[in-house]
Amino acid sequence: MKLGHLVRNLTFEPHSSKEIADLEIIGIADNSLDVKEGFLFLAIKGYKVDGHHYIEEAIKQGAVIIVGEEDIVDLSVPYIKVKNSRKALGIIAKNFNGNPTKQKTMIGITGTNGKTTTSYLLRHILEDNGISCALIGTIHNIINGDVIKSKNTTPSSLTLYEMLAKSNDTVVIIEASSHGLSQNRLEGVAFDYCLFTNLTQDHLDYHGTMENYFTTKQLLFTKLKKQGLAIINKDDFWGEKLNRILQKQGINTFSVGQEHHCDLRMIEASTFEQPWVKVSEATETFIINSSMAGMHNLYNTVMAYVLVKQLLNNQERVLQSIQCFSGVPGRFELFEPKHGSTVIVDYAHTADGILNCLKTAKASRAKKITHVFGFRGDRDILKRREMMEISMELSDEFILTIDDLNSVPLQNMMEALDAMNEDFGNGKGSITPDRTLAIKQAIDQSEPGDWIVITGKGHEDYQQEFALPTLSDMETVKYINMEHS
Repeated sequence: MKLGHLVRNLTFEPHSSKEIADLEIIGIADNSLDVKEGFLFLAIKGYKVDGHHYIEEAIKQGAVIIVGEEDIVDLSVPYIKVKNSRKALGIIAKNFNGNPTKQKTMIGITGTNGKTTTSYLLRHILEDNGISCALIGTIHNIINGDVIKSKNTTPSSLTLYEMLAKSNDTVVIIEASSHGLSQNRLEGVAFDYCLFTNLTQDHLDYHGTMENYFTTKQLLFTKLKKQGLAIINKDDFWGEKLNRILQKQGINTFSVGQEHHCDLRMIEASTFEQPWVKVSEATETFIINSSMAGMHNLYNTVMAYVLVKQLLNNQERVLQSIQCFSGVPGRFELFEPKHGSTVIVDYAHTADGILNCLKTAKASRAKKITHVFGFRGDRDILKRREMMEISMELSDEFILTIDDLNSVPLQNMMEALDAMNEDFGNGKGSITPDRTLAIKQAIDQSEPGDWIVITGKGHEDYQQEFALPTLSDMETVKYINMEHS
């Protein structure tokens, strides 16, 4: 592809050489190790690594032109300076792959909690009604039915456009993380529908304040097409604020929630065993039956219903599809050991996520609730206090353990757990640092009718080695169950 075509719509310092515009580019890379002969290399300043330091290596690998942000001279190949390399990567990747979104229905989902569950439910309903659907998100990327494990909730724009170019799917669902939005990983993507689930404290180690966090999430809605639709949980404080902002901007919105002024109002609900929600839309009142327990999942269900109704003119089929949804790995995933207790594995790693899990366990009339959880090293420590307070209030007993240490030494994490248990334990808490042994302790001590709620990791594999030969929470639960048989 000619360079001139590749850099269309890209703002950069003008270059008068026709030879550069006619330069043939056979590939693009943002990692010098991926560069081959005839490639364009984009130098990006990352969190830990600055790609500008690897320009010479990229040239040795065969790069014929470099794009970056720094003032660089005396290179052996042409150099284009741009204001923002990440934005440039999105534009170039989009052009290189032929704008692969233009023939697809694009759906973006953002919020602190509920993105993955809502995206999986949406894909299930659409596929169940004969509409092929790609999914790009936290657990897996699914393209043309092929499942690939995800590295990031929102991949880099280079990876994203490569996947979209391969996709023959009619609809594409993308989970838009705040990191992905702030780092321009969705540059150039135009959405037909954008969903806002909720906003609760998380990632403040990265964003600093809730207002900054909200402003970053709001960026998704600047990517709506002119006739696009924003679907918003108006019961959420930040959702209500977003709804007002978008309406002032003349953007089409559809709100869901329990208040009277919502476009689809949730009137009453049953959150456990056979969950359902009674809703009112315009002049119609009807029941949506769900396969997922918890009020938080009923919000996810309602939002998915609203969106799919825009694409499918068959309410009955949509409601049937919702009811037969099998759930999401690591999202309120239920297992019943042979001795009669109930185990829940959930990804919840925020105060709000934990609140939803434990409230659902309470609604089940569990005889006793034991909560197994911990904290992530190098992550927002401000949310830990509220997580502890919620667990102390809603569980009968909790066991503090290790989530991920990341770069934090074990001793430092142990000190943090000790301090939290001393301040908030109130006699309910204990500490078992080995995560697999903490889960085993909770299950071994349980009786029929008890619930063990394990939060923090969900679908994720362990980063540390633990005592039991298992790689995830659910694998640990099943291993212990086999030991008991």
